[in-house]
Amino acid sequence: MKVKRIGILTGGGDCPGLNAVIRGVTKPAIEMGMTVLGIEDGFEGLVEGKMHELTNRDVSGIINIGGTILGSSNKGDPFHWPVDDGEKIVIENKSKLAVKNYKGWGLDCLIVIGGDGSMHISSQLMKLGLNIVGVPKTIDNDLYGTDLTFGYDSAVFVATEAIDRLHTTASSHHRVMVIEVMGRYGGWIALGAGIAGGADVILIPEIPFKWEDVAEKVIERSTKGKRFSIVCVAEGAKPIGGQIVIQEKDKKRTDPIRLGGIGHLVGKKIEEMTGLETRVTILGHLQRGGSPTPFDRILATRFGTHAIEVAAKKKFGQMVALKGDKITSIPIKDAIRKKKLVPVDCQMIRTAVRVGTSFGNNEITGW
Repeated sequence: MKVKRIGILTGGGDCPGLNAVIRGVTKPAIEMGMTVLGIEDGFEGLVEGKMHELTNRDVSGIINIGGTILGSSNKGDPFHWPVDDGEKIVIENKSKLAVKNYKGWGLDCLIVIGGDGSMHISSQLMKLGLNIVGVPKTIDNDLYGTDLTFGYDSAVFVATEAIDRLHTTASSHHRVMVIEVMGRYGGWIALGAGIAGGADVILIPEIPFKWEDVAEKVIERSTKGKRFSIVCVAEGAKPIGGQIVIQEKDKKRTDPIRLGGIGHLVGKKIEEMTGLETRVTILGHLQRGGSPTPFDRILATRFGTHAIEVAAKKKFGQMVALKGDKITSIPIKDAIRKKKLVPVDCQMIRTAVRVGTSFGNNEITGW
């Protein structure tokens, strides 16, 4: 039997390039005679039965638009479904409803666009009989098995532009400027934007830092007549012996921890230890919004078209991936084996160190 009806959903946080994938899946699928159902609001729609058929008109002219025309949610895990009973939030398993809707809609395959969390949910749903093909999406670029995820390049572009703008005000007022970017477990955005923006200090989760080494770098620049410094810090960065800074906990989410605040802590400590005026900018969701870069538009489109090819060949349980310059696929179970973190001895770290960037730990980076 041929694959005739496919569903597509965008899970987790939004990012630039999602619409390009939807377009990349839908256009060739329709040409192949398939019916494409757009499932609304991520896995929430799969549980609650929200969907509509996608046509060529629906996906026309959306390649340059950020976000997702289908809607998304990071609180719609069918296996961790929050229910308010009037007194407290109770977590229930609603996976049977997801399976019921999948079968009721007559789907032959579900294409899931998402990051690590979405791929874990996909892996569980596969055990319940759903045919799934994954498409890797996360601005953090921490999904294992693919060289890059779409959304990352766009996030780095936004963060780099922010650093460029901070440079001018930092030099004008002779201040230390701290910019906090996303990166819970992997410091890819901070590393990429920090190098591209010429940050003097980059703090990432993979290299626990020393307050003394951070202050030393800032003071060193000041004593050499460089009257400003730029510090780029990932939200998951932490000092040696310290903990990540948690903004809040939300039990409605599978991963209840929401990070945020390390930037202000770093700014406060730098000012205390150096006596230099310090300001903090939290980039936050600006990194997720706006149009995707040309690179992400191309990568997302390639992912989408390859995903429908994999689905048509009934190679279910696979996630499309970029390997070198080719799009291929790997088992979803391999993609969620571990996080793709920044190797401490990678060439990008060495490159940054050689141009004078500090990672707040002189012992590890040899600076």
